[in-house]
Amino acid sequence: MTWTSAFGKGCGWLLQKIVNGLALSKISPNTLTFIGLMINVVAAFFFGYARAENYIRMFLYAGLVIIGAGLFDMVDGRVARQTNQVSVFGAFFDSVLDRYSDVALFFGLLVFYARGSRLFYVFLVAFVMTASLMVSYTRARAEALIGSCKVGFMERPERIVLVILGALFERWGAMAPALWVLAVFSTITVIHRIRYTYLETERRKLELSRG
Repeated sequence: MTWTSAFGKGCGWLLQKIVNGLALSKISPNTLTFIGLMINVVAAFFFGYARAENYIRMFLYAGLVIIGAGLFDMVDGRVARQTNQVSVFGAFFDSVLDRYSDVALFFGLLVFYARGSRLFYVFLVAFVMTASLMVSYTRARAEALIGSCKVGFMERPERIVLVILGALFERWGAMAPALWVLAVFSTITVIHRIRYTYLETERRKLELSRG
């Protein structure tokens, strides 16, 4: 067994222990989802209230808090399955609150750059926030039409990892390139999903005409 597989196995064991404990507490998976949102709001406050003299430390705190929020994002579905509380509404609720979490984080960054009069980055964060929402919206809208649309790279986990890396390594100016990567690849993902949906709808229309 390699050290990476051992580490992965250890993390999986720890995560399962957390899930077991939460399942025994009989806490609702939807409550866990909501707690995750509240933790991301705390991270957004760290971003928004950062000042020129302490922003590196505040960004570091925000990154660590987002990691904590990610724990709830990982366990809510597992707790739902382990306690037989999986529901259509739960999946819907989780998706909606994920969008609020994303907006909260980017809004915190937007406030930070606005307070520092860095207008270009205000526009960049606003664009990234819009593009991130469109990544999720295009998938949801496409799947209402064609059943499945999982194409594209910049899913929510990738977006959150980039924000975390940008926050943790802001000492070396990591947030700016992270935002650029988010802006470019989120846009590419949206375009990819639009094209994929167009091709699928045309293919199905052609099949119907032949039938």
